[in-house]
Amino acid sequence: MPELPEVETTKASLEPLLHQTVAKVSIRYPTLRYAIPKDLDSLIGFRLMAVRRRAKYLLLDFYHQADNRHKTVLVHLGMSGSLQQHHDIEPRKHDHLLIDFINDDGMVTTLHYHDPRRFGMILWTHNDDYIDTPDTAERFLAHLGPEPLDDAFDVDYLRALIFPASKKPVAKPIKTLIMDQSVVVGVGNIYAAESLFLSHIHPLTPACHIDDDKLEKLVANIKDILAKAIIQGGSSLKDFTVGDGKTGYFQQTLLVYGRDGEHCYHCGSLLENTKIGGRASVYCPSCQPIQALST
Repeated sequence: MPELPEVETTKASLEPLLHQTVAKVSIRYPTLRYAIPKDLDSLIGFRLMAVRRRAKYLLLDFYHQADNRHKTVLVHLGMSGSLQQHHDIEPRKHDHLLIDFINDDGMVTTLHYHDPRRFGMILWTHNDDYIDTPDTAERFLAHLGPEPLDDAFDVDYLRALIFPASKKPVAKPIKTLIMDQSVVVGVGNIYAAESLFLSHIHPLTPACHIDDDKLEKLVANIKDILAKAIIQGGSSLKDFTVGDGKTGYFQQTLLVYGRDGEHCYHCGSLLENTKIGGRASVYCPSCQPIQALST
């Protein structure tokens, strides 16, 4: 599944389309997780003014100067979706949506939304002509936690969540907690596993059993790993491609994810795998012992 670095990489790949005008919209296969809006062709004549990312969602802001109208499209890549730009190629089997952009020199670039598993989303978030689904932003965006690379996500924030003033400390596994999008967005399975390994924290350790020093290391490692993955274009382990079809290179540096049964690069122990929330969680039993509650 494309995670935050892959979505951020996709966002950057769309920058060449900024200020270009939509010339044609072709909905080839509308059935995704939610049906693509039938009137998406109303974007014709609008310019793409901005591309934003919130968690794993992309927000494409369009503007029509003559009519002073705005439209925003929300895109989620699902399990296997990608946005790729091409010139003069035939649509492929799993190209659900094609948008032709034309620049001021008359050159046309076609943006393909490609999704073999059809679990992605393309919906209106804002449309000056009408509000098709007025609660779209509320349903998909309002519950999200802070961005992991923002200053709002720090050890004080995480500690306050784990040890709330008027409630019991949070005892759920730390891996479950950091993958909760209402706690912090974009820490998917790959990056959670890698961050916990570098922080020497077992993924099943109850969150309230982790001391402040380990929490601080965990926050720092989450930020560092995600930043490096963005620079390297994401992990791109299976279906994900971006821009001109290239994949990311971060998978070449993975220390534990996908390496069950192999030797730990740090201590030589065999890496083990456990299921947490139905997801594979690879860890080193020597480098990542479950931390007991300090007394």
